[in-house]
Amino acid sequence: MNTKFMKKTRHDVVVIGGGAAGMLSAAVAAERGLRVLLLEKNDRLGLKLRITGKGRCNVTNDCSVQEAVENIPTGGRFLMSALSSFTAQDTITLFEKLGVPLKTERGGRVFPVSDKAADIVSALRRYLDRTGAEIVKGAAESIRIEEGHVDAVIGSKRIFECRTAVLCTGGVSYPLTGSTGDGYKIAAALGHTIIPPKASLVPLAASPDICRRMQGLSLKNVRLTVSDGSKKPVFEDFGELLFTHFGVSGPLVLSASAHMRDFQNKKYKILINLKPALDEKKLDARLLRDFEKYHNRDFSNALGDLASKMMIPVLIELSGIPPETKVNSITREQRGKLLQLFKCFSLDVIGLRPIEEAIITSGGVDTREINPTTMESKRIRGLYFAGEIIDADAYTGGFNLQIAWSTAYAAGSHIQA
Repeated sequence: MNTKFMKKTRHDVVVIGGGAAGMLSAAVAAERGLRVLLLEKNDRLGLKLRITGKGRCNVTNDCSVQEAVENIPTGGRFLMSALSSFTAQDTITLFEKLGVPLKTERGGRVFPVSDKAADIVSALRRYLDRTGAEIVKGAAESIRIEEGHVDAVIGSKRIFECRTAVLCTGGVSYPLTGSTGDGYKIAAALGHTIIPPKASLVPLAASPDICRRMQGLSLKNVRLTVSDGSKKPVFEDFGELLFTHFGVSGPLVLSASAHMRDFQNKKYKILINLKPALDEKKLDARLLRDFEKYHNRDFSNALGDLASKMMIPVLIELSGIPPETKVNSITREQRGKLLQLFKCFSLDVIGLRPIEEAIITSGGVDTREINPTTMESKRIRGLYFAGEIIDADAYTGGFNLQIAWSTAYAAGSHIQA
C-alpha cells in the first residue's frame, strides 16, 4: 500500500476495536492522561456487547478469582494475574459508579437491573467521553513497526502514528457485529502465532429427525448430561434447553458445548432427565396414577399431564407402545421403558454448529507470546492485546466478559506512552 500521501495524525495509543475490551482499555488509558484514539469500523460501538445474554448482558460472575479460573478451560492459568488485578467485584463497582445498577442472579450471574445490555454500552461511552478518548470510525489494515516497536496503525485512508497499539478486534463469532478475524491477520503478520479459531458456546447438531419434530419446544428445569462413553460424564447441569430444526440450543447446551472439543476421537451423546425432581420410584408412582386416571383412554391421549404436546408423539414412538393401546393394558415392562425415556431421553450429537453461530471463539493469539500481567506482546514492544482475540475462553455465566474487562484493564493500566 502506498501511504506517502495519506493523512497522518499522532496519538500515544491507538486501540483497534470498539467492543467491550476496546472501550474499557481505551477509557482506562485515557484516564491516565494518555492521548488515546479508539478505532472502530462499525457505525456504533459495542455491537456484540449489545446482544450478549439475549440483550440483557451478563456483565460478570460474582465469584472468587479461583472460581473464575476454574470456569476458564482455555487460558485460565495465563489469566490469573489479570483476573486478580481487576476482579469481578471491581467490574461491579466500576459499572455502578458509571451509573448502572446491577443485580446478581442464580449461579452468581450479574446483570443490569434494567436487563438492558445497551445500558452497559452507554456507560462505557460516557466513560470514554469523560476521559477524552477520541473515537474514529475506520478499520485498521496493519501495524507499522520500527526497530521492534509499534510506530503506527495503518488505516484504509489514514495513518495513525503512535507508540502503542491495542488489538481488541474479537474473534470470528457473530461476524455481522464486526468480528471477522481481522486482528488475527494483523497479529500473524507481526509474527504472532494464531491458535486456529474454533466454536465455543455454540448450539449442537443432534439427532435431527427427532429434534426437528420438536422444533421450538423449550424445556425448563431439566438435567442434561453429556457422555463420551467413559464412566465420568463430560458435563452435567440443570436448566433450560431448546429443540431446533438441527438439534438443540439454549443455555444448558451452550455450556455443554464448551466441554465437547474432540469430535475426531469421541462420540458424544446427550442424556436429558425430563423429571429430575422425581426418582424412578416416585416417577413410576406418578405414571401409575396417571394411567389409573386415564385407564380407558388410548395411550396417545394419556401423557398430557407429564409431557409437552409437541414431545408426546416422539415419546410414544420411542417407547415402542402402539399409540392406540388402551392404557389399562400397558404392561409393567412397557411402563418401565417409558419411565426410562423420561429419566434418560437420549440424543446422538453429530457436531457443533458453525463458528458464526458461536457466542465465543476458542483460539486466537497464543498466550505464550503475551505478558500475562500487562497483556503486552513478547515479540513487539508497544503492542498489546485484550479480549476475545487472545486464546482464552470460558463457560457461560459472565466469565467471558470478565476476561474482556480484566485483560482490557491490564492493557490500559500498563501502557507506556
